Amino acid sequence: MKQLFLLAAIICFGMAAIKFCTARMKPNTTPARPKSSADLTAEEAKERMEENPDLILLDVRTQEEFDEGHIPGAVCLPNEFITADKPFPFEKDAEVLIYCRSGHRSAEAADKLRDMGFSNVFDFGGILDWPYETTTE
Repeated sequence: MKQLFLLAAIICFGMAAIKFCTARMKPNTTPARPKSSADLTAEEAKERMEENPDLILLDVRTQEEFDEGHIPGAVCLPNEFITADKPFPFEKDAEVLIYCRSGHRSAEAADKLRDMGFSNVFDFGGILDWPYETTTE
């Protein structure tokens, strides 16, 4: 009986030690796409916008953020609303440029659209890095 109790105590202690050690370890996860890895720079996005006035310019921030200031010609489609079960008012091969505030949501939105079969989607980061005109209209 003593041996069984000792074995149970060793197992419990071992499990507690493993739990303690793993809880203190940093998870081995990295963001899918760091902020600095946007598909396009602000300059490249501006050039594309000038070359193709028919491209779709998506601002994936909230409506409130959009109303505070956005790039002229942009359409507000918050990242949370980009889901496979919702229809989109543009074709899957349309050129789509996406931005947000800092670049995180735009990278996420671009990945979601690509996963849904949109083939011409480009993230250019955040409006914080946009050196050109913005509007509140």
